[in-house]
Amino acid sequence: MEHALSPTTLTELRRPRPYPAVSVLTPTHRREPDKAQDPVRLRKVVTEARKQLEADPGVTRERRMDVVKQLEQALAEVDLAHVEDGLAIFAAPGEHQVWSLARTVPERVVLSDTFLTRNLVAAQAAERPFWVLAVSADRISLWSGGTGHVTEARTAGFPLARSLEDPDAERKERVGDLPSTFRDERTRHFMRAGDTALAGLLRTDPRPVYVTGERAALALLDEVGTVGRDAVHVPHGGLAHAGPDAVWQAVRPLVTAQDREHADTVTRELETARGRRAFAAGVDEVWQNATAGRIRLLAVEENYRVTVRDDGGDHLVPAESDDLDARDDIVDEIVEQCLDTGAQVRFVPDGTLDDAQGIAGVLRY
Repeated sequence: MEHALSPTTLTELRRPRPYPAVSVLTPTHRREPDKAQDPVRLRKVVTEARKQLEADPGVTRERRMDVVKQLEQALAEVDLAHVEDGLAIFAAPGEHQVWSLARTVPERVVLSDTFLTRNLVAAQAAERPFWVLAVSADRISLWSGGTGHVTEARTAGFPLARSLEDPDAERKERVGDLPSTFRDERTRHFMRAGDTALAGLLRTDPRPVYVTGERAALALLDEVGTVGRDAVHVPHGGLAHAGPDAVWQAVRPLVTAQDREHADTVTRELETARGRRAFAAGVDEVWQNATAGRIRLLAVEENYRVTVRDDGGDHLVPAESDDLDARDDIVDEIVEQCLDTGAQVRFVPDGTLDDAQGIAGVLRY
């Protein structure tokens, strides 16, 4: 199952496909007792996708058989023991993908010529993703982090590893020319390789960076490279060989502090915007400005959800999920729309935006 959504991956997901490109979404659960319903709901929504394919006169028998086969293969790849809060299955002729999301989604089947990506985009933004580079003299590992977790990222050549044995160590020691580990030229070259690999990755998937390692390792990384200078340093050795729990516990206090600082900054920006009359609040007002491309900064409470429908004019009104034309994921629509028009999107703790009904924006003009 896929989890990390890079800009390159998003572009690939959004490209047009031969009809039908099927998007299957369903909420999932991390814990019992709610987790017990996940297999039933998943089978039900995939069955609904098959029915829609069979009933669609625009889908040839050959295409239908191909996409149904892709759905079956995707279903076999789902690991319900390790799902998060939502699941997205994408299937089209000759391809399929399975995505685990750390944000709930409405149960839905969509047949189109593109995959439905807004829920992935919103989940990625809500996670506030970051990188952790763990350095040591003989191993450099990279970790992809989000809300409450890190997972090792095996991309861009990571992890990097080398032997610490110096074939010429005996002669160097005899003549008094054996440098310490972090002054050795081979170590400098190794650190530079790690820095170059991460710099290349940041060009395609930019995120905040935390760097962990012994103080001497962090100093050398700063000396020979560039990425460490703008990163948050975490002087903690041994993490290049550690597992995800140890890495997360090391960076957790700093990530929490950064999140708190960002939430405070967002609150101040909203107050300033309110004084300048460049402020939008509530789902309808924010939606109007988002579709016009006027929002510069969007703030959303982490668990804010609302179901709406068009009132027949230009406004959104509250609705029930089973109402005709109900839009269960309007918040995710707004998030994707704002990101597509170059706005910053910040998720803040629940209760932060009580006076704005859970969602607010700073306007460009």
